[in-house]
Amino acid sequence: MANPKIKSSIIPYCEQHVMSTQPIYNFSAGPAVLPEAVLRTAQHEMLDYNGTGFPVMAMSHRSDMFMSILHHAEQDLRQLLNIPNNYKVLFLQGGATTQFNMTAMNLAHGFKSIDAVITGNWSRLAAEQMPLLGNAKVNIAAHGGELFDYKDLPAVEDWNISKDSAFVHFAINETVNGLQYQDVPKLSDSMPPLVCDMSSEILSREFNVADYGLIYAGAQKNIGPAGVTVVIIRDDLLDRCPKNIPSVFNYRTHIEKDGMYNTPSTYPIYMSGLVFRWLQTQGGVQAIEAVNNLKAKTLYDAIDGSGGFYINPIAVSARSKMNVVFKTDSAKLDKLFVQEADLRGLRLLKGYKTVGGMRASIYNAMPLAGVEALVEFMQDFQRRYG
Repeated sequence: MANPKIKSSIIPYCEQHVMSTQPIYNFSAGPAVLPEAVLRTAQHEMLDYNGTGFPVMAMSHRSDMFMSILHHAEQDLRQLLNIPNNYKVLFLQGGATTQFNMTAMNLAHGFKSIDAVITGNWSRLAAEQMPLLGNAKVNIAAHGGELFDYKDLPAVEDWNISKDSAFVHFAINETVNGLQYQDVPKLSDSMPPLVCDMSSEILSREFNVADYGLIYAGAQKNIGPAGVTVVIIRDDLLDRCPKNIPSVFNYRTHIEKDGMYNTPSTYPIYMSGLVFRWLQTQGGVQAIEAVNNLKAKTLYDAIDGSGGFYINPIAVSARSKMNVVFKTDSAKLDKLFVQEADLRGLRLLKGYKTVGGMRASIYNAMPLAGVEALVEFMQDFQRRYG
């Protein structure tokens, strides 16, 4: 008997997997939690996408079937972020770390310097990588580690920016260290363009794309599965792209080839498109921002209300709403916390190896129920060991 045609509409969201005796909440920083509605839709369409008879993973990237998936994903992302018409959108490979080099290779040609703001692990690595494939030197415009040991963020007005630099690079949210610029940075029109690593917060709150020259984001946190990186670039910056760099690293090449210079990550793009549609069903970015604010407040209130049993070392004004870091006063107790939490279905809470403690990543797809379950466990753990 032939299988019925499967419709491609998003299936209503469900917080608890029907195959599990208890809900499993994935607090990983990435690859991170995906909406169950998206996973169920992908499951139903695994063998037959939208009645085409083709699985997405076996589609030619140049076929009309896949081009429709790609174009709809771009259109939905443009709608969600209100991306202006003078910005191009690319779905590239190589992860956000490849953009450390690509931004410099494409945008710093003919410039003597790049300004970099270092506020944690990933912006530090970016600043180290950007000068490796060009003549431009990196000027450290601000460094949160020197004064704050990555516990606070240097104010935008304190960034030491040269008007002659190619661009100013920063990470708006530091996944490892648990810091986030709550007031979205903006520079005057007379300053170099802002280049932002937005991997761990894109689509989590409203912002003005036009304040940036280029935005890039690895998908595996708030967009979709690992394997695709979104790049949003202002048209005029494409004029900077030199001809003497490899075509696969040239933004202009990818734009001129409609994203088809080489085979794109077809399945992660498809999954990202499902996430964009899911986010629309939730009410868009404005609506999900309200939920994210509530999740973050719920968790930080539990930390601050623990009487010092749990510690968050980050300045209140710089606390991340995506990656909440915390610890007890004992590394041994932290280890026990992670182990017991895992048994409760609260998974992957171990902090980054250089930071220790715990880290709860509460991206868009983490339901409020997951945060509430974590808070309940935290209170129970404190009663037993506090």
